[in-house]
Amino acid sequence: MATTEGRRFVSPSPAADARPRAATGPVDHVWAVARIALGWIFLWAGLDKLFGWGFATPADRAWIHGGSPTTGFLTGTGDHALGGFFSGLAGQPWVDWLFMIGLFGIGLALVAGAGLRIAAATGGLLLVLMWAAELPLTTNPFLDEHLVYAVVLAGLALVSAGDTWGIGRWWGDTAIVRRYPILK
Repeated sequence: MATTEGRRFVSPSPAADARPRAATGPVDHVWAVARIALGWIFLWAGLDKLFGWGFATPADRAWIHGGSPTTGFLTGTGDHALGGFFSGLAGQPWVDWLFMIGLFGIGLALVAGAGLRIAAATGGLLLVLMWAAELPLTTNPFLDEHLVYAVVLAGLALVSAGDTWGIGRWWGDTAIVRRYPILK
């Protein structure tokens, strides 16, 4: 046990996930709402790109109609600092597949409340790449919603936000997750 500024804390251990948690409080509900809301953002982006429901993706550019889910955003980065790299990825089938699998996988994990560690890592990577594609930013010298969402994703995983209003606690008790805690 260590102290810092008069407060005691216990270093996390592998057994920390196995200890029973206290009853959920208001902060757990706030994290659960944030988790579900952010999950819906990822899911909605994937659904709209897949079906072209006309919000961000017109029907004729839907993935199921032969459109590319990465072309619009990535070709729009051509004038940015890393635009040559990112616009070269636009429309590549492997990039489209990774992007769509990422949107749906991250969104489903967040809404369900399971696999938050992997969702936070992959979602954070996706968001940082999207942030980098837009450099230099036009509305702020450094910070935008992509980085804020990446920080929120890390927080969701760190507080086990899937345990409230999700299947996180059940998922964490499965044999595979106990064996491979990264899957929590």
